Amino acid sequence: QVQLVESGGGWVQPGGSLRLSCAASGSIFRLNVMGWYRQAPSKQRELVAAMTSGGTTNYADSVNGRFTISRDNAKNTVYLQMNSLKPEDTAVYYCNLQSRGVGYWGQGTLVTVSS
Repeated sequence: QVQLVESGGGWVQPGGSLRLSCAASGSIFRLNVMGWYRQAPSKQRELVAAMTSGGTTNYADSVNGRFTISRDNAKNTVYLQMNSLKPEDTAVYYCNLQSRGVGYWGQGTLVTVSS
């Protein structure tokens, strides 16, 4: 069983920054993809950014150049540095791990961007 625990959400003014963290524990195969999704009210969950254990990254167009994903494989932890935040970035952010064809989700952390 795999567990994902997120932290780092909160409220920030437009133009500000936040850093999310997600620590995975349990039986984790070393080859995997860790990433972040988000879901705004009345919208579908969407991919924000993902990173393979080998270092390949993928970003949504809406965050490219503003957000940076990174990970520490030794700690099974993934991070999301969010800069130049906009009100439209407001959402619940979910950590995701894909391994051996199975997907795991964190409980979600709320990010609110408003003045």
